Amino acid sequence: MSESNIPLPSQGASGIQPDGTATATCYCGAVQLSFPVEGEDFVTSFVCNCTDCRKITASMFASNFTVNDRSLKHLRGEDKLTRWAQSKTIASGSVMENSFCSVCGTLLYRRGSRFPGKSILRIGTVDDFNLHETKLRPRVEQFINSRVSWFKGVQGVEGLEQAMEAGF
Repeated sequence: MSESNIPLPSQGASGIQPDGTATATCYCGAVQLSFPVEGEDFVTSFVCNCTDCRKITASMFASNFTVNDRSLKHLRGEDKLTRWAQSKTIASGSVMENSFCSVCGTLLYRRGSRFPGKSILRIGTVDDFNLHETKLRPRVEQFINSRVSWFKGVQGVEGLEQAMEAGF
């Protein structure tokens, strides 16, 4: 049996590097990204309830964060990404491109034509689980009008009926 490339979540130690970056990995470990968790290239974090996010995540909402593309690095496996784009289910009608691991199917990030130069990553792919609770905790919840009735929303954040400007 080969050794797994999946980093284990840290046990209390920060996964933030001295340059303010952290990593995210797909489920099988074939693809790993580096991204900022602070500074001007970390745009925001948010929960999205739109029907597109519900379908693409096979869940009732998506927990995301946005970074500027100039700071998103592929540490390994960029050649393992499969990309697929469409506009039919996007509320704005813009094209949304999805980048999936071709081995395990994990959605690593999305890019939308409405906001060039930005990528949306999934909080759940971040290797340091402590960052899910701290730096990446959602700051906004969008498309609250599409939220399922049994989910009462993210406590303590602003709720928006549409997408925020830094989101999609």
